[in-house]
Amino acid sequence: MANQKDVRRIALSLPYATQADDRFAFTVPRKGKQKAFAWAWNERRDPKRARVPRPDVLAVRVADAGEKAALLRSDPAKFFTEPHYDGFPAVLVRLPKVGVRELTKLLTNAWRCQASRDLVVELEARSKR
Repeated sequence: MANQKDVRRIALSLPYATQADDRFAFTVPRKGKQKAFAWAWNERRDPKRARVPRPDVLAVRVADAGEKAALLRSDPAKFFTEPHYDGFPAVLVRLPKVGVRELTKLLTNAWRCQASRDLVVELEARSKR
């Protein structure tokens, strides 16, 4: 069972990953910009009100629609989506349903989707040590 502390620890262990100052979100630099790879999901509870952050659900970038579909099919108790994310390469993850090992894999893959090639090479070099 994973939680936001696990997300923070894992995400910030990745090269050049940073946490946003104003919300629970993690980014990595690419071409001079910060690119988000994971963030707290904001749920729409009332159509006339602002979305509300859910600390138990994490939005995670994926490589493409195929990877998104595969995750969604693999375990609907863990992974889901909503209309707001239609056509967008991210999946929603219920943190209490995933273990730390699986979360590490999800965050590392999400980071790889957003990181520059040289940072990915750096991560691979670290893992060979």
